[in-house]
Amino acid sequence: MIIPVNEQNIMDAAIIHSISWRESHRDFCTPEFIEIHSPERQLRYIHDKMDKGTRFFTLVDEAPVGVVSVTENLIEDLYVLPEKQNMGYGTELLQFAVGQCPDTPSLWILENNVNAERLYRRMGFTKTGRINAITDELAEIEMALEQTDSSL
Repeated sequence: MIIPVNEQNIMDAAIIHSISWRESHRDFCTPEFIEIHSPERQLRYIHDKMDKGTRFFTLVDEAPVGVVSVTENLIEDLYVLPEKQNMGYGTELLQFAVGQCPDTPSLWILENNVNAERLYRRMGFTKTGRINAITDELAEIEMALEQTDSSL
């Protein structure tokens, strides 16, 4: 079940975000940078984004296992607890998030995140060609849901 994040469950979302973010960034971020992404910091991050109009959702299957956010047509913060990955939760969250977008959904991923790229390609997302350099060695790439012409 996917439910909106609110004051009652925001700490669950922050814990999922923290644990998953740390794990997914561990191989290319410094230990100090990983450490600052605590549940408390991610709680402030989620609050700040929600205050600016972003909608956060959490996927619950007996217990909370994943989160995703949507701002207009931009999908972000898709994280599933490491021990719950490769069980369909990411796909479920992505499909839900796509349904929340009023127009063509897009997202940004780190260029080295091959697992995320595989999921997004499988769901019909393609690279747009837009790139955002994070550092000299690392960039984000934009992907958008490929639109099909249903009138053909």
